[in-house]
Amino acid sequence: MFTRALSLGRALCVCGALLIAAEGTQAEAGTGANGEMTVEEAVQLGEEFGIAVGEVDEEVQKELKLQRPEGVAVFEVIGNSRADYAGIKVRSVIKEIDKKEVRNLIDFGKAVKAAMKECNFTVGTYEPADPGDPVGWGVNFHFVGCKRD
Repeated sequence: MFTRALSLGRALCVCGALLIAAEGTQAEAGTGANGEMTVEEAVQLGEEFGIAVGEVDEEVQKELKLQRPEGVAVFEVIGNSRADYAGIKVRSVIKEIDKKEVRNLIDFGKAVKAAMKECNFTVGTYEPADPGDPVGWGVNFHFVGCKRD
């Protein structure tokens, strides 16, 4: 099921990028008509950070055995990105960024936008353990530092 969601997440990212390109200056600014964060901007900010993300829907919730369909699912991690260097994994669910709760893509977009302006921040994830780990899923905090050449 998560594999289907992974494919859907990639498709959403591509669609989001196409929507942004097609919608003109309002989408280029990344805000809705009233200046609020949009899902498209949140997806784009995720890609700038180095991850392809999507909502945790009921299907993902069931597969990952989450209590509620909250957070943002990571469908892909872009190599050599800030997210990759921080150790964020595919199939993890982002629950907070720099101590700001992430319940959905809008929360994610707002939090990652603010955090990426800083040099250092943390990302809290709920993620699968390594294969063979009897504990299973767990919470992990990732330190995101400045990317230096």
